[in-house]
Amino acid sequence: MKKKRQSIHKATSHLHNPKTQTPIFTNSISQLTLFIFLSLSLTPLSLSSPSSSSLPKKPPPLPILPLPSAPQLQWQLGHMAMFLHFGPNTFTDSEWGTGHVDPSAFNPTKLNATQWVKVAKDSGFSRVILTAKHHDGFCLWPTEYTNYSVSSSPWRNGGGDVVGELAMAARDAGIGLGLYLSPWDRHEPFYGKTLEYNEFYMGQMTELLTRYGEIKEVWLDGAKGKGEKDMEYFFDSWFSLIHQLQPGAVIFSDAGPDTRWVGDEAGVAGSTCWSLFNRSDAKIGDTDYQYSSGGDPYGHDWVPAECDVSIRPGWFWHLSELPKSARTLLDLYYKSAGRNCLLLLNVPPNSSGLISAEDIQVLQEFSELRRSIFSHNLAINALINASCTRGGSSHSWFNPYNVVKEGIQSYWAPEVNQSNWILYLNLQEIVSFNILQVQEPIQMGQRVIEFHLEVLNEDGEWNEVINGTTIGYQRLLQFPTVKSQYLRFVIDKARADPLISYLGIYIDEFSILSNLSNTTSQAGINGGQVLHGHIESNHSQISAI
Repeated sequence: MKKKRQSIHKATSHLHNPKTQTPIFTNSISQLTLFIFLSLSLTPLSLSSPSSSSLPKKPPPLPILPLPSAPQLQWQLGHMAMFLHFGPNTFTDSEWGTGHVDPSAFNPTKLNATQWVKVAKDSGFSRVILTAKHHDGFCLWPTEYTNYSVSSSPWRNGGGDVVGELAMAARDAGIGLGLYLSPWDRHEPFYGKTLEYNEFYMGQMTELLTRYGEIKEVWLDGAKGKGEKDMEYFFDSWFSLIHQLQPGAVIFSDAGPDTRWVGDEAGVAGSTCWSLFNRSDAKIGDTDYQYSSGGDPYGHDWVPAECDVSIRPGWFWHLSELPKSARTLLDLYYKSAGRNCLLLLNVPPNSSGLISAEDIQVLQEFSELRRSIFSHNLAINALINASCTRGGSSHSWFNPYNVVKEGIQSYWAPEVNQSNWILYLNLQEIVSFNILQVQEPIQMGQRVIEFHLEVLNEDGEWNEVINGTTIGYQRLLQFPTVKSQYLRFVIDKARADPLISYLGIYIDEFSILSNLSNTTSQAGINGGQVLHGHIESNHSQISAI
């Protein structure tokens, strides 16, 4: 750990908190610093609202553009979705079907969409997304535009509707439904004829968006095999239709408009990951992987990233394959949902129409790992102060104690035109931890460019534990276990006055950390001036109590 330039000289004696018997360094610590720590220990900030005789309420700071729409905000709050790849490929041991498999191959005799939804909900997923039509062109609903569908299969004697059964199960369970309608269609004769196929595609899209109630997400991609027919997709027309028929849905593609592909199928986002993006710089089917992974600090559009990955080696179920371990899924969670993205985990139903027992077991273990780590914020009872607070410390609307309240609607805000953006935490006892969680109120825009966390060590010196770039909805950072009672969270650079809605520390006893390195922020800002915070060497900057 790097020693910061401000240090507190080694203590030679201790003063103990009578409640916790935790040593507080004295003597060679400056008297002012001691006063601050004692004040943090004994005089928490008031959480009550100002009295009627106090000054009028200070309004919130201005948001910084771009901002998420209501559907995008709801999508981000969900943090995890479950992908369901299912179709003839499930029965033919294939990944990309030819489009010529006989519909009789599709016969999931035990299909139970309620089981799929229960597994998703029990495992903490906020929505399920089904491959209503994959590249082979086979439709999992009784479409009127082709006979290549469940209507021509023996399943439910040709009267089944996988989309319909899943829609009902999701609605009953209270989780969202998303649908994937592959643009590439290896069965449809119209494919390759621009006008005819776009009419066909929009007809099928209309069926899906008008028959099954509320759809939360429509998933598109630019996948197409080499040597296939040239095809121009009328994406703008498709997007307009989707937003017209399902105004609450987000649209996923390589270039948005609402969520973007992160640029890989490994479920890993860049360590710097902006929700800001320029849609004009992206093209569906021709992805700039580095740009998609990190976003754009100069971006004019709000298009957060979605990290898709499968629990198994393939996207469809194969008898010969086994699921990833729960610890592997936890690592993917840190690198996706922990990097300002949504984790889209594919869990493919098997040929009987059920999610396999071994997959369910791994998901249960994954849920238990997350619960064990994140169920208790070790900073929940901390005494908290800040370098400054918007409206002054008497205003509870923006006070630093907001950072241990769940949710992003409340937040700490600093006073305007300040150079120090620091949160101080006295945990009231020495605590071991190795995970930092930070969240921004993204409804106010994504602001933080660089930040770091410091702890006060036994020698009375501030040591940097970890630094990072970009926060967004959620940032999770891992580092070797440290012990301390006193922390300070420092924002080094921001696009505007930074706002912090949540700060948590946790202990992860399960992950094996290797090749950890501090991240380096990309300098940049949408709209001009980058604001820099700094820590003065004078301890008087630690905060007025």
